[in-house]
Amino acid sequence: MLINLSDVLSEQHKTVEETVELELEEFSAKFGRFPIISKSPVYVKVEHVKDRELVVYARANLCMEIPCDRCLEPVHQNFELDFTKRVDLSVSDAELTEELDESNFINGYHLDVDKMLYNEILIGWPTKVLCSEDCKGICNVCGQNLNMGTCDCEDTGLDPRMSVVRELFKNFKEV
Repeated sequence: MLINLSDVLSEQHKTVEETVELELEEFSAKFGRFPIISKSPVYVKVEHVKDRELVVYARANLCMEIPCDRCLEPVHQNFELDFTKRVDLSVSDAELTEELDESNFINGYHLDVDKMLYNEILIGWPTKVLCSEDCKGICNVCGQNLNMGTCDCEDTGLDPRMSVVRELFKNFKEV
């Protein structure tokens, strides 16, 4: 969704305040594609500061389906996005100072809401997604979800250098 910023960037410097629908249906990145299960309308407010410097405030909620990092079961992950960006359109992204944010979501006189929220989702992506804190994961031999049941696979999590000693114990139970 594009928001026209010509009123903010004109001589009158009118504040733009809109609530728009998020057009993203899925979040797609190098590490996968994740469907968006639910989403709220996006509230966006853009104010003029000075020259070509703007403050962009946005607020939205969305829920995505992400696989558990241990067992791969789908997990509903909520993203509560509430952020403020300070951008200067006369400065390139390579020349940014600490108090300014990237402005790659603004092209000419249009703010791309989907691209702005994509960046924020990427920044807020969880480091680990678990279906539960005590998730047991999957068997690395047969792929059995260990939360659903056990498997009869041999524990291969042992140090492979100890395989000779392990074979001795298998052959001679009395030792």
